[in-house]
Amino acid sequence: MEDVDNKSTNILAGETANLEEQLQGWGEVILVADRVLRWEKPWFPAAVIGAVSVVFLMVYYLDPSVLSGVSSFIIFLCLADYLVPTLAPRIFGSNKWTTEQQQRFHEICSNLVKSRRRIVGWWKRLFALKEEKPKVYFMTTISSLTVVAWIGQQVHNLLLTYFIVSFLLLLPGLNNQGIISKYIGMGKREISKLLKHKEKKNK
Repeated sequence: MEDVDNKSTNILAGETANLEEQLQGWGEVILVADRVLRWEKPWFPAAVIGAVSVVFLMVYYLDPSVLSGVSSFIIFLCLADYLVPTLAPRIFGSNKWTTEQQQRFHEICSNLVKSRRRIVGWWKRLFALKEEKPKVYFMTTISSLTVVAWIGQQVHNLLLTYFIVSFLLLLPGLNNQGIISKYIGMGKREISKLLKHKEKKNK
């Protein structure tokens, strides 16, 4: 068992080191984005919502076709991939990195690798469910997709995308500030109270 844990730790360390090497040119930008998304300053959440709102208002105003929108997004990614590694060291000065910044960059890459592993694990469990319990898989998949389709029909797709993107960008800050754990704890306590109340009624 210990050998398995050591092997898993070594694989995780290898994947993290590989990702650090791939994202080295983006290091300065990633650290700035990390500070913003974790709400190190009180006005960062407003800045995130403001930036997202401006982008979506531009999309709403321009109303591009799907092909134009996808092409523009890919062009933006290509430009960023070319310009950021070139300009970031000149703007931020990568030679001024501290040990603390390097450690934080390592933690971010490690968290990204762990998140990728979780997603792959969920995907594998979904297919395992398909093999082991096809009826449960079928009913769960159809029900979930039906609910999603109904929500998509009720809410404008651009507005729905705006809410989803805003929530995902605010999620690290909500988690870092302990807001999510606070409300999860409140929910657990309420469920526990309801179960105890139900047990008393049954007695």
